[in-house]
Amino acid sequence: MSQVLLNLGCGDRLHSAWTNLDFTSNSPAVQSHDLRRGIPLKDGVADAVYLSHLLEHFPRKEGQDLLKECYRVLRRGGVLRVVVPDLERTARLYLQALENALRGYQEWELRYDWMMLELYDQTVRETSGGGMLEYFQQKTVRERSFVLERLGGEARRLMRPVEACTSQQGRRHSSLTAGVFLRLRQLPSVARAKFLRLMLGGRDYRALEVGRFRLHGEVHQWMYDQFSLARALRSAGFEQSLAVGPTESQIPGWAEFYLDSEPDGAVYKPDSLYMEALKP
Repeated sequence: MSQVLLNLGCGDRLHSAWTNLDFTSNSPAVQSHDLRRGIPLKDGVADAVYLSHLLEHFPRKEGQDLLKECYRVLRRGGVLRVVVPDLERTARLYLQALENALRGYQEWELRYDWMMLELYDQTVRETSGGGMLEYFQQKTVRERSFVLERLGGEARRLMRPVEACTSQQGRRHSSLTAGVFLRLRQLPSVARAKFLRLMLGGRDYRALEVGRFRLHGEVHQWMYDQFSLARALRSAGFEQSLAVGPTESQIPGWAEFYLDSEPDGAVYKPDSLYMEALKP
C-alpha cells in the first residue's frame, strides 16, 4: 500500500510521490486549498506531513492551529517535518555582523545590511519583494557569496534573471518579480480599484492596499528557533521533536525527494531550521 505524503504550502518544490497543496496552483500537480481552513484530509490517514517556510507566514495562534491540523491527519507514528527560517542562527549572525561593522570592517558592514534585511524586511514590507527585491535588482549584488551561503538555491534563482539583465539594456525586471515570492491572491479588477480609490481617497486607499498585501501571505507573521518550535510541536500533541539536517529524516526515502536539497547536493535554503516530530 502506497504511503500518504502531504506537502503543504509547496510552492514549486514538488514531487510526484507527494500530495502537493498550496493556496494557489499554477500546476496540475498542485491542489489549490486555503490552509487556514484546515487540511482537506480525514483523520489519521497521512504517513508524513511536510511544510517548508510556511509556518512563519501564519500568525502565532493560526500557526499553532495548523500544527494541530497536521496532528489530526497523521496516523500514529506518522512524521511531521517542519522547516522554518532559523531565528537563532539569523540573530547570532546579525550580532556577529554588528560587532565587526562597529570595528570598521567594510565587508562586515555589507553583511550587516543584509542581515537587517533578513531580520526585518519580510516582516515589515508593504509591497511584494520589499527591500530584498531591490537588493537583488542591483547591477552588482553586494556580498554575493555571503548571500548565496545564506539563501542557497533560492538566492541563485533570484539573482539569475537580474544578472541576465545586465547584458541587455532596457530589459524589464518584471520577470524577477513573477513567481519569486510567495503566491499572492488575484488582485481586484482595474475598475474596482478605480472605484475604491475614488470612494476612499488617496491616503485611505493606500492603507487598504497595504492591508490587503499584508494579509496575502508574503510577510512573516512569526519567527521560530529550536526551543519555540519544539514547544509549539509539543503543544500540538507531538512527541520526540528533533532538529535534523536537510537530507536527514525519519521519512523513508527522504533524500531522494530533493525537497530540502538539490540533486547536486546543494542545500535549497541553508538559512533553515529543520525539525521533525512524531504523532504518538
